[in-house]
Amino acid sequence: MTSSANNNLDSALSHLADVVDQRRDAFKAGQADPKTSYTALLFSKGDDGILKKIGEEATEAVMAAKDARHANLASDQQKLLVGEMADLWFHCLIALSQFGLRPEDVIGELEHRLGTSGIEEKATRKAAGNA
Repeated sequence: MTSSANNNLDSALSHLADVVDQRRDAFKAGQADPKTSYTALLFSKGDDGILKKIGEEATEAVMAAKDARHANLASDQQKLLVGEMADLWFHCLIALSQFGLRPEDVIGELEHRLGTSGIEEKATRKAAGNA
């Protein structure tokens, strides 16, 4: 991915996270109604509701990926997979906001892991008791 594409991705995620944070704050201030705002509805469900929704979205993304592979990545199935991944990412942004985190924190962790074998990284976490 080019540097420009990286900046666009970072910018898009950061902008969406800003919107999510603003809506979280509006919900907490009583200025966003869960009956009219999906984001407020998610925040109204608390940690368990938000995390459950991530599980649901992850399952839908897995099923869309399996369908896309089975259909040899037909265009409609690709669009469905991209849509399900977008849903999953959005709900992950909700969870990050709920816990006072940002996509930049995740990107920073991924950058920290660059050049490290995934097997080695997992073994290090396991040895530290964080697996």
